[in-house]
Amino acid sequence: MAALPVLVLVLLLACGGPRAAGQKRKEMVLSEKVSQLMEWTSKRSVIRMNGDKFRRLVKAPPRNYSVIVMFTALQPHRQCVVCKQADEEYQILANSWRYSSAFTNKIFFAMVDFDEGSDVFQMLNMNSAPTFINFPAKGKPKRGDTYELQVRGFAAEQLARWVADRTDVNIRVIRPPNYAGPLMLGLLLAVIGGLVYLRGSNLDFLYNKTGWAFAALCFVLAMTSGQMWNHIRGPPYAHKNPHTGQVNYIHGSSQAQFVAETHIVLLFMSTDGGVTLGMVLLHEAATSDMDVGKRKIMCIAGIGLVVFFFSWLLSVFRSKYHGYPYSFLMS
Repeated sequence: MAALPVLVLVLLLACGGPRAAGQKRKEMVLSEKVSQLMEWTSKRSVIRMNGDKFRRLVKAPPRNYSVIVMFTALQPHRQCVVCKQADEEYQILANSWRYSSAFTNKIFFAMVDFDEGSDVFQMLNMNSAPTFINFPAKGKPKRGDTYELQVRGFAAEQLARWVADRTDVNIRVIRPPNYAGPLMLGLLLAVIGGLVYLRGSNLDFLYNKTGWAFAALCFVLAMTSGQMWNHIRGPPYAHKNPHTGQVNYIHGSSQAQFVAETHIVLLFMSTDGGVTLGMVLLHEAATSDMDVGKRKIMCIAGIGLVVFFFSWLLSVFRSKYHGYPYSFLMS
């Protein structure tokens, strides 16, 4: 009986003691986690997770990998248009990483849908979607690990920059080929070629100042309405409040905008365009050789356009820049 403690001590020393056994078990659990994630990633770039998978593979230690998780609501009855648009960009980012030559098990991309993991939303006190969070390899997510969707937009390139900032993993975004641009360019060239062919004997229309001025004005309106900002930042089309269900088409901050916001501006030929058109009518009314009645109509129409669109411009500016004190007709 006296030899029994000695035998136990020898066995513990041979195995490296309780600490070594715990470390070995920890390494085995970590290896199983990584193997499972690599297997799922080989089948699908974005791993779909429910509550159990999230708690076991993302929240619970040990973990030596980062997980970028998109919390979303893709089911049709949720009517989250932004979620679908953000998901497309997220898939592009994940595929770019999955098929990159630099792909490693240092970072994984996952998704938690509200209808599949509502308990995860409750656990994280999350009440909006889509939301992107980086769960680092060590420690808990910090403030910077939550992606600023309203400021940056959800374009894959913007997400890639954020991922690089948080994980030091640089992902070169590769988009599927888009033939819309070349097709539109070919159509435009065909139209121009057709006009030149049909009117080859009379090319005076190319020297029409009014036509070129109208084309230039359309280009200016397209640029000033924010289309280039949308192309670079990739903002959501609109925002639906998950609590009230109200859809906002104009962003409430001067630092961001929605795609619908630029469409509204273009639909009304933009506030600047309306004011400009009013000023043109006023100028024509004052300098043209038309009869007095038509000039009065042009003058009234010009004043009306200037007043209406300038008032609308001030109201939109007040909604985006809180505290702006001035308004006219529209509040």
